[in-house]
Amino acid sequence: SSGINAEYGAPVTQHISVDSLISDIPDPRTANNANSSPVNDNKEAAGAVSPQPNSAPVNNNNVRYRLPKLSKGKVKNVDIQPAEHIEYPKCTQTEESHLQQLIKEKEEALVREEEEKRKREEELEKENDAAIDDNKEKEEEEVVLQELSDEQKQQIMASQDFRSFFDSAARIVEKALSEEVDVAFLYSGEGQLDSSDNADELLRLNRVFEDERWTRNRSVTSFDVNSKHPELVLVSYNNNEEAPNEPEGVVLVWNKKFSKTSPEYIFHCQSSVMSACFARFQPHLILGGTYSGQIVAWDMRAGKRTPIQRSPLSASAHTHPVYCLQVVGTQNAHNLISIATDGKLCSWSLDMLSQPQDTLELQQKTKTVAVTTMSFALGEVNSFLVGSEEGTLYSSSRHGNKAGINEAFEGHHGPVTGLDYNKAVGQGDFSHLFISSSTDWTIKLWNNKLSKPLYSFENANDYLFDVKWSPIHPAVFASVDAMGKVDIWNINTDTEVPIVSLQTGTRTALNRLQWSANGRELHIGDCDGKVYVYELKEKLALPHNEEWKRLNDTLNEMQQRVTEVPLAV
Repeated sequence: SSGINAEYGAPVTQHISVDSLISDIPDPRTANNANSSPVNDNKEAAGAVSPQPNSAPVNNNNVRYRLPKLSKGKVKNVDIQPAEHIEYPKCTQTEESHLQQLIKEKEEALVREEEEKRKREEELEKENDAAIDDNKEKEEEEVVLQELSDEQKQQIMASQDFRSFFDSAARIVEKALSEEVDVAFLYSGEGQLDSSDNADELLRLNRVFEDERWTRNRSVTSFDVNSKHPELVLVSYNNNEEAPNEPEGVVLVWNKKFSKTSPEYIFHCQSSVMSACFARFQPHLILGGTYSGQIVAWDMRAGKRTPIQRSPLSASAHTHPVYCLQVVGTQNAHNLISIATDGKLCSWSLDMLSQPQDTLELQQKTKTVAVTTMSFALGEVNSFLVGSEEGTLYSSSRHGNKAGINEAFEGHHGPVTGLDYNKAVGQGDFSHLFISSSTDWTIKLWNNKLSKPLYSFENANDYLFDVKWSPIHPAVFASVDAMGKVDIWNINTDTEVPIVSLQTGTRTALNRLQWSANGRELHIGDCDGKVYVYELKEKLALPHNEEWKRLNDTLNEMQQRVTEVPLAV
């Protein structure tokens, strides 16, 4: 039982002894009065409920049971915390030297495992490679390639697909192998040679193009520069008398952009090519005039070296050598103009060379003009000039009432070899000026409004084979002669001697020349098939603003020496 301690106000608990409880329970076998009155029993029991403290127990066999003795006690609530789990680090349990030894052994074990793993991977890789090689060998053994016969090889190499692939791949590889790049070049200028000694050099040799098979013993007959890709230079050649089995006519396209020494394209035909040009509005097309009189066309896209079109050798077209060839007109309306040495002019459509669209006989008083050179003014499609074998120049027209020869310009005493209109565009219009060269060792400056030359340049010591105006400078022109000399003139500076005169090393006769479109390069060909590319310095090639006025003053002075009337510009 439990109760409240009145003195302390704290809960108390009475402790009952088990032995006392057993001893106080009477044995039923010894009970004397099992049928005693319940009243007496109740009374005795009632008197036993509250025994007096410290009273002695009463030994009464008639008492059925007795309540246990109760005692007071104090109870305290004690909160016992759970046992703390303490973990000690390994270093506190192991000596430092032993710990280091264990770490070292662990690292060595890891290294050994990595090494073993690497070796296993290498062995597996070797086994895989060996298996792959075995498979390849088995496949090679299973698939035995049949050896091609010589006839089959020749047939494959002669196929158009193989030749196109080989030519294209060869050009790419050759360009890559020919490039010379200085990987040690420093843009800071350190270690570079001082070129101040050559600062005054006006004309510098840049490239030389030649080919052992295709240009040796052949003369350069004409030049042209591609309008879309100015790095491509077209050169035509005549026959090689020492190689009768080779094609007589050859046209090569050289590439100035790369260091390769072989031509970009090679074309040929069975007659010497006396003149050639790019189709102005179709830069992939090449046109040629031959010694036999045929007009031929090659296509750089076709992948073949022979012409894709030919004109007929008949009375309706040319039957004499064609030295003059030029495309004139606009993008939507243009024609190919050709003139042969028999004085016959033909106008062609580039889409059809089977017959000319129009023909014209160039005659002077019933006398046929043997044309050697031709020139159109800038933007002109009708009027043009021609030079002849007898040394006379003629102004002519293609259409209208005055179609044919209109006016003669006499002054040369030998065949005219070069003729060119002034095409420089700037502050003044000098398109009426033209120059001509001849085998009489002179260069003549003309005004198409006058029949007499304005000036005669007589500095040459041999035949002059070609002359051309600069395309950007109105007063500069270049000429080449039979002694292998190239002269560059600026009539604003000096009319007696050229400002630059350069002798080629071989002293071989120079046949033809051609300016680049930007006026900074000069292409020169000789009678041995070599092509020289010269670079002009800016102060020589580029005109100043006052050049146009100075040229007008120079022309007026020349005019006054010829007539009393000043030249109107």
